[in-house]
Amino acid sequence: MPTVPVYNTQGSQVGEIALNDQVFGVKVNKALLHEAVTMQLASRRLGTSAVKNRAAVRGGGRKPYRQKGTAQARHGSRRSPIWTGGGVVFGPSPRSYKYSLPKKARRLALKSALSAKVEAGEIIVVDAFNLTEPKTKVMVGILENLKAKKPLIVTAEYETFVDKSARNIPGVMTMASEGLNVYDILAHDHLVITKDAVSKVEEALA
Repeated sequence: MPTVPVYNTQGSQVGEIALNDQVFGVKVNKALLHEAVTMQLASRRLGTSAVKNRAAVRGGGRKPYRQKGTAQARHGSRRSPIWTGGGVVFGPSPRSYKYSLPKKARRLALKSALSAKVEAGEIIVVDAFNLTEPKTKVMVGILENLKAKKPLIVTAEYETFVDKSARNIPGVMTMASEGLNVYDILAHDHLVITKDAVSKVEEALA
């Protein structure tokens, strides 16, 4: 069972917390992490690229010339794909790139991401932020005290003051524990998480 120190906002250690092996101590499955990240990025694609096929191109209602006697190939429309200004064959059309992994695979990928952070020593547990107002300067000071570089800040519930204090800091992202995901964990150098958030994550994944 991995044990990590708990810090206050001044960067001083105020205790320790034993992390659940089933969530923060699993064997890191790199292949599954890749699958989970690919799934998330695919789901973010807009899929709005489109072209006009021969049915959507303007015009083409009249036969260009008579069927026989012109010594040319027969044609029924100027909007055929072989004509200039005609429709496009097999072009892209609006679609969704979204797909999903099995629930067990998604859970294991999230556990692998959390365990990877613990193995790398990139998880920082904070007792609480206790901010009384939104202040970017205060949050910058807290992150400097914690030596957190490009962190993902996770709280048990959405905290308005934490979010507003961190939103203008480059590279910093905040979220509630229920929104925790593989891509954002791996995309940030440090995972700064409150004790209450650790409990909620363990409750959800153990």
